[in-house]
Amino acid sequence: MAFYNENIIDEVTSANDIVDVIGSYVNLKRNGRNFLGLCPFHREKTPSFVVSPEKQVFHCFGCSAGGNVIHFISKMENIDFKESIEMLADRANILLPTTSYDVDDKKQKLKSKVYNRNKEAAIFYHHNLYDPSSKLGQEYIKKRKLDNNTLKSFLIGYSKNFDDLYKYLKSKGFSDEEILASSLVNKNYQGKFIDRFRKRLIFPICDVRDRIIAFGGRVLDDSLPKYINSPENIVYSKGRNLFGLNVAKKSGLRQIIIVEGYMDAISLHQRGINNVVASLGTALTENQGRLLRKYADEIIISYDSDAAGQAATLRGLDILHTLGCNVRVLQMTGAKDPDEYIIKYGSARFQKLVNEAISLTEFKVKILRNKYNLNNDSEKIEFLTKMAQILSKVDNSIEKEVYIDNISRENNISKEAIYGQINKITYSTNSSEKILLKSKSVLPKKNKEIFEIDEKNLKREKLIIYLLLENSSNIFEKIKNNILPEDFKLNIHKEIVEILYKKLDKLNNSTNNIIDLFEKEEHISYITGIMSEDYQVTDDEKALNDIINRLNTEKLLNKKNEIIKKLDNPENMSEQEKNILEKQLSDILIRLKK
Repeated sequence: MAFYNENIIDEVTSANDIVDVIGSYVNLKRNGRNFLGLCPFHREKTPSFVVSPEKQVFHCFGCSAGGNVIHFISKMENIDFKESIEMLADRANILLPTTSYDVDDKKQKLKSKVYNRNKEAAIFYHHNLYDPSSKLGQEYIKKRKLDNNTLKSFLIGYSKNFDDLYKYLKSKGFSDEEILASSLVNKNYQGKFIDRFRKRLIFPICDVRDRIIAFGGRVLDDSLPKYINSPENIVYSKGRNLFGLNVAKKSGLRQIIIVEGYMDAISLHQRGINNVVASLGTALTENQGRLLRKYADEIIISYDSDAAGQAATLRGLDILHTLGCNVRVLQMTGAKDPDEYIIKYGSARFQKLVNEAISLTEFKVKILRNKYNLNNDSEKIEFLTKMAQILSKVDNSIEKEVYIDNISRENNISKEAIYGQINKITYSTNSSEKILLKSKSVLPKKNKEIFEIDEKNLKREKLIIYLLLENSSNIFEKIKNNILPEDFKLNIHKEIVEILYKKLDKLNNSTNNIIDLFEKEEHISYITGIMSEDYQVTDDEKALNDIINRLNTEKLLNKKNEIIKKLDNPENMSEQEKNILEKQLSDILIRLKK
């Protein structure tokens, strides 16, 4: 599974304390021996996300996500195991060795060449902008009031003719394969190489590590499409990046403003609003939402004021809210977009709009209100009914009270009537959820299996696995010699124990990172849950002896009941068989009395 050997993985994980790493994404608070916070992988009100500094694992008791620091980074950043190790190594300033695996090595080298080629292309385009033949680009820059510092900070450039970039990159020693991998040049059916961007203003797009990963190009006349972007390629995925985030994260603020276009972001940066990013020509994705949440405690959406902008705002709000972000909406009049507004009214006025940004609920109610003629009774009733649906989703009681008070006063309707409709919706939703939960507890095989095992046996089986995970060689041998995988009632317990018996044996009962023995996410999540529970065991040896004794007693009792059942029906049994069973029963009764 891993690209790097165990020693390298151990070095990287040891250098990245899990509390420090997760603490940069999640607000953690000390809770006994562990840390507790709101889970970043699902929305919750009560913290159920546990991080253990002692065992260097995390586990959510709400959604069952779990693992070590590498699994956390992989899940949080939506990257693979190898990329997670590289990111953590970079964080700890650990120089990773190159690999001997030809395929992966070739891919890594190609990615490195693409980053270098992108940098060369950005410099080429940037120099083009200052060329006397680039008058069209220069006039546009002047029209948009961008100064030279901004042009250089964002490496804004200009693309010219048919194959200028291709020829330049070839002169720099790049192969056709490397050039095509960057998606900046296409090859036509005649075998000719053609630059993707021609006669356009060019905006380099960087990742959070300041590497140029793609480009956006804006046409400077009335031709269409107005914007084209690099397609997704070996280093670029538009749904996982945000324009300007590499700059915004350095602002020192835990607030990020998200706008629609490159020019909006660049214009705000030039005028002192540095905590701003732009989406990359696509609807806001969950991965982009997680990126924003990583670097900000509060996110302000400032999309265009037209209908399309408002629809995009609503989609973005819902995604960010689901991820648990504190999100507000900037309200702007007198300009169609942030670029036009800040040029027209200045930075101070724009910052005032940021400070006065309204909440998700206020924005939704405002959009809803604009759809109805509230002087018409039937439309007013429909508005208030739909408004109650919005308010029913507000968790904070004080916030809900403020909204209801305002809406009651503005629409001349009693608060009791609004509360009544909200309660009706809430009751209906809760009843549906209860029915859904009840059906789910019966249908899925895993849930049904858990319900079929009593609490006593479930806790005992988990405790046995907990003792195995403690990784004492004496304990391991004693458990293995006395308890078989078949002794476990829950299938997932059998699977975990079989893996531990097999792999710990090969490692002479010793490994620095026991989670690395498992490949299935289901197993990793389950064992981190066991490791995160407090079993209050003060003497492992005594606890294990008690478990073995109870298991042996239960086996004897089960065997006794089997024999008695057979002896109760002796018709098809020979005298000899009967005598053997009676002897076995006698032995069992003697052993049970000890």
